[in-house]
Amino acid sequence: MNMTHPPDRQGRLLAVGDIHGCLASLEHLLDQVCPRSEDRMVFLGDYIDRGPDSAGVIELLLKFAEQHPYTVFLRGNHEQMFLDFISDRDPLPFLANGGDLTLASYQKRDLWPIPRRHLKFFEPLRDFFETPEFIFVHAGLRPGIPLVEQNPDDLLWIRDAFLSSPADWGKTVVFGHTPHHQPLMTDGRIGLDTGCVYGRRLTCCDVHSKQMWSV
Repeated sequence: MNMTHPPDRQGRLLAVGDIHGCLASLEHLLDQVCPRSEDRMVFLGDYIDRGPDSAGVIELLLKFAEQHPYTVFLRGNHEQMFLDFISDRDPLPFLANGGDLTLASYQKRDLWPIPRRHLKFFEPLRDFFETPEFIFVHAGLRPGIPLVEQNPDDLLWIRDAFLSSPADWGKTVVFGHTPHHQPLMTDGRIGLDTGCVYGRRLTCCDVHSKQMWSV
């Protein structure tokens, strides 16, 4: 697990929901948001699978991080399934959850076997990211368990136990993983998976001002 507080600086604190290989949507979203070098953008995981160009998404994110030094990339359950696949630990869940389209995108771009620079992207992804006011996580948190004691599987996979709980973690939890037709905004929760890969929207939120961009 990872807990990192940002340095004192001027800039927006932005979060982006699940991309799932939707490269064109990500490009359009970034054009709208116009991230600056002093902004911190937190990507909430699930960059790959199900969509048309997962390899292209990773290429873009690698370039983005070079230009935006405060960028944070969280691990999603689909990144974990991909890591399990390429390490031969458990290949079937990856292939059964849209991984075939990820492999096809790498082959189409002549990037298979996966290049080392991509492995360097996947391997150090964070389980969560915390600031004085917010907790960023891919799926959610198990009620009744302190953040530092959370099971990593819950951070990647939890749904109903988190979504239906009135638990208060003392900070706003910003998460993806569970698709909603619109961004979910409740006391203590901001849900940003708006189902881009299912024909809906890709969303970014400035978590301080609550400004939203969706494409």
